[in-house]
Amino acid sequence: MRVRFGTGMRTELPDELGVLDLNSAIVLCAPGQVELGHNVHSILGDAGRGVYPYAEMHVPLTRAEAARAFAEQRGADAVVCVGGGSTTGLGKAIALTSGLPVIAVPTTYAGSEMTPIWGLTDQAVKKTGRDARVLPRSVIYDPELTYSLPVNISVTSGFNAIAHAAEALYAPDASPIISLMAEEGARTMLSALPALRAEPADAQGRSEALYAAWLCGAVLGSTTMGLHHKLCHILGGTFNLPHADTHTIVLPYVLAFNLVAAPQARAALARATGTETPAATIKKIADSLGAPPSLQSIGMPAAGIAEVVRQAVDAPYSNPRPVTAEQLTALITDAHIGTHPRELDI
Repeated sequence: MRVRFGTGMRTELPDELGVLDLNSAIVLCAPGQVELGHNVHSILGDAGRGVYPYAEMHVPLTRAEAARAFAEQRGADAVVCVGGGSTTGLGKAIALTSGLPVIAVPTTYAGSEMTPIWGLTDQAVKKTGRDARVLPRSVIYDPELTYSLPVNISVTSGFNAIAHAAEALYAPDASPIISLMAEEGARTMLSALPALRAEPADAQGRSEALYAAWLCGAVLGSTTMGLHHKLCHILGGTFNLPHADTHTIVLPYVLAFNLVAAPQARAALARATGTETPAATIKKIADSLGAPPSLQSIGMPAAGIAEVVRQAVDAPYSNPRPVTAEQLTALITDAHIGTHPRELDI
């Protein structure tokens, strides 16, 4: 894939289409980014084939089918995704069944633009998979597009990226280079987020956060996801919880559980956080930046804990230590309440 990074880089979209030997594209965006979607469409000029502004969290199957039909009706030979993970996910869903190439223009720090991972939700069940067809052919990182991202969304989007790096550090297929990238991504994001909280329009902070997201997304795309992502996919698909918020809340609890069995990952995150208790430190930083403190604060019912445990046990992901239903119940209950993450065995 191609990656282009720089202020104002979105204006190079027509040239990027030419380099990829593409002639026309639709633009995808979320309902709250219609103006930006039309702005990017105008940059495409004669190559623009319309704006589809209906991207949703967790990519409902019906929405994916409607977007694919829109692309076919407009005769586009490419899809430009402008926005966060929901918009990129919608573009991937189109590519999965149509083969249309995707160009991603991220406006958040989700990192999904760097992965061949897709997700679709049908009847409150979110399914994910890997397929080379959904990996964007090109990614255009323009820090200017993140300046207007609200601080609260910037924070949770950044912790979503850190979760990618954390799981890459203890993935069964990790490598020395991946581990270096993951540690650098986590360290840089943890440094950038407080700067963004203090000064949301700081150009250096925005650029560093986008650079960190690039690294964190790249390592996610190169390794196997573990317990953290499994739980977040279940929580998001079952209860329609905000994706980045869910990642932010769950991450410290999964790390507290897993790092006792992953000493090298623990050491890397200790260096990234500057402490010997990375799970607790990540929770402390998230709280200090105003992130949601618990699953119950974003709408997850306590009665749903058993269903999350059931789904996770029935279809487990690779993980550095075995997981039992009893342990998962304790972990998710802690995350639901928002208590201090337990660093030792649960």
